[in-house]
Amino acid sequence: MLDKTLEQLAERILSLDEASLTQLLPQYKKVMEQFEPTKEWEKSVIIFFLINSVRVKNSLFNENIMKGKHEKAKKKKGRSLKLVKP
Repeated sequence: MLDKTLEQLAERILSLDEASLTQLLPQYKKVMEQFEPTKEWEKSVIIFFLINSVRVKNSLFNENIMKGKHEKAKKKKGRSLKLVKP
């Protein structure tokens, strides 16, 4: 059950726009930096790191996509034509 809840949460977070999330980051960072033993503070910490997790995920995704494109380009350059019949 816990796995299912986390997967649903991840699906909802993935559907959010990174740019919109990033705009909220300073708001939650401010609350997080001013510690108070409240639920609001706890939620702010979780939200701050969720937003950053989306940013890290997108960065890793883009990095790996670019690496894949780079490797494909290298393979194409490495191919040479062979003379079959002179």
